[in-house]
Amino acid sequence: MVAIEAAHLVGTGGALGALCRHYLTQAVQRETFPLGTLTVNTLGSFVLGLLTFAGVTGDAALLVGVGACGSFTTFSSFSVETVRLWEDGYVALAVGNAVGNLVCALAAIGLAWGIVQVV
Repeated sequence: MVAIEAAHLVGTGGALGALCRHYLTQAVQRETFPLGTLTVNTLGSFVLGLLTFAGVTGDAALLVGVGACGSFTTFSSFSVETVRLWEDGYVALAVGNAVGNLVCALAAIGLAWGIVQVV
């Protein structure tokens, strides 16, 4: 069996996660609210929560957890979008985006934890 280097696993997962993020964001993004970023951050948190609470380690954790989830989710886009909403005068949307990302990500992780506890 050929050992795959950790960097290759992370890179491959990263490429797949970035592509999935791009297509999903394009499908759900809204002009007035960054729904695409909220969606990928919530879904990525859920998947990473499942992996973590299920005890996934090793190559699978590198490929999916670090690589795919790492590139799928985005703190930088979330931050820029929130500041832009604020600067454009959409203060309530900016606050809603900040709170929504945190609450949805934590709820997704909680859901993942609950699912692993039941299974």
